[in-house]
Amino acid sequence: MKIKKDIIKFLPLTSEYFSQVIMLANHVHGAGYLDDEKIAVWTNKGIVNEINCSFVALLNNEVIGFRSTYSANNWHIDQWCTTAQWLVDSTKCCYFKCNTVAEKYRSLGIGKKLLQLAITAAQQQGAQAGISHLWKQSPNNSAVSYFSKCGGKLIKSHPGKWNQESKQGYNCILCGHDCHCEAAEMIIHFSSEDF
Repeated sequence: MKIKKDIIKFLPLTSEYFSQVIMLANHVHGAGYLDDEKIAVWTNKGIVNEINCSFVALLNNEVIGFRSTYSANNWHIDQWCTTAQWLVDSTKCCYFKCNTVAEKYRSLGIGKKLLQLAITAAQQQGAQAGISHLWKQSPNNSAVSYFSKCGGKLIKSHPGKWNQESKQGYNCILCGHDCHCEAAEMIIHFSSEDF
């Protein structure tokens, strides 16, 4: 299927798109990954001073991709975060929570564009860097590869990052309810030359 990139629209993620985002996320990542409560929390964590850091990609008003991002100082830094190696004040780091593109629309630059939009919004909010935990078991390790191409640097790998969530209802598409997928903790330091 040939898609012209210029007919794909990118808009802030709002409640209008929640049901489509949930459906796409659960299809790509596994049942129970996202629900009504989680998507509302995720989206609210990305809005500061009326600037929204989360976005959707639309084709004919259908969500074909989304990026959920938490604003700097609006997310919990846990044991999976190696702050001493970030080289920037942790309160100035946003968190790239989730990037998802429907399979048949990958390799069109949608993920990169969603990340660009999130970075621009996060910078407007005052962020200087963004942290993420990338799914190393994604097909061909595409998550880490794409994030690296966008300037991401590996901080540390975390083999047990999603295990607790899998025991609380998340059904990993590879591991089921005992997820042992590895998370690559990565950072992007923002500058005007990033893209």
